[in-house]
Amino acid sequence: MTLPIKEPQLATLVATAPDGDQWFHEQKFDGYRIVAERSGHDVHLYTRRFNDWTASYPAVAAAVARLADTRLVLDGEVAVVLADGRTSFQALQNASAAVTYFIFDVLETDAGDLTRRPLEERKAILRALLAKTPREPTLVFSDHVVGRGGDFFRAACKSGLEGIVSKRRDSPYTAGRSGGWVKTKCVRRQELVIGGWTEPDGSRAGLGALLVGYYDGGRLVYAGKVGTGFTARALTEVRAKLDELATAKTPFEPAPQRAWTGPRVRWVEPTLVAEVAFAEWTADGRLRHPSFKGLRADKRARDVVREVSAAPGA
Repeated sequence: MTLPIKEPQLATLVATAPDGDQWFHEQKFDGYRIVAERSGHDVHLYTRRFNDWTASYPAVAAAVARLADTRLVLDGEVAVVLADGRTSFQALQNASAAVTYFIFDVLETDAGDLTRRPLEERKAILRALLAKTPREPTLVFSDHVVGRGGDFFRAACKSGLEGIVSKRRDSPYTAGRSGGWVKTKCVRRQELVIGGWTEPDGSRAGLGALLVGYYDGGRLVYAGKVGTGFTARALTEVRAKLDELATAKTPFEPAPQRAWTGPRVRWVEPTLVAEVAFAEWTADGRLRHPSFKGLRADKRARDVVREVSAAPGA
């Protein structure tokens, strides 16, 4: 692996999409962030933590190998597209699902390192690169609109999308969070660490609810119970993973009150990360109306913190 970056550029959560023609606005996809690297005939697909997931998406790797340039580093998101055009993280959990690689940036080509060039120039190079090759349905250029971020955000929410990502058109590619990329969400979602579960009631199989939290100053802080959003298959598969991690002691600090968790609680080593949608944070720091979306195999538990909206450009 000889990438021109140490980590992908990340978007900061903001409450309001920025306006002005200095911003590009793109759809926020509901999938896995993937950096694709091609060197000659070899293609590797990496997660945002640079774990090699090439074997997980062979159709994407094969499509990248057919592009014109023999040296490439691409940045994008692998997702499953539903019949109505939306992307679905839950559908991506199905190993047999057909995936699409939405490419929104190019960091290197045969011409060399592009990370210091402005985004507007990089996207023009990317568009031309994809146009050189006969159409690859697995590879899709992530298009954008210029300015009018508020209008674009409202249209995205009306269409049932997860949200938008806004990027300064003059910005170089900067590893980590720099303020050059911001995201605005239609529905609140974030990763949370699983610290335990409750046993199911009645005819329900697997588990009753997940007990989740986030890290703050080295402590795993309790954030509530997630008991909806599971398919029957997910209940069984998640429970099997939890059984392997079962422990006698709570990983949360301080330990959550029994009035919050209910009886029949089981604790686990906090290594699994869940994607959770919810309505809002309560005043005492717990999730209101949370719903399970899937496990995040690409995220490390210790990196999970509570996302807080910043002002655009902060």
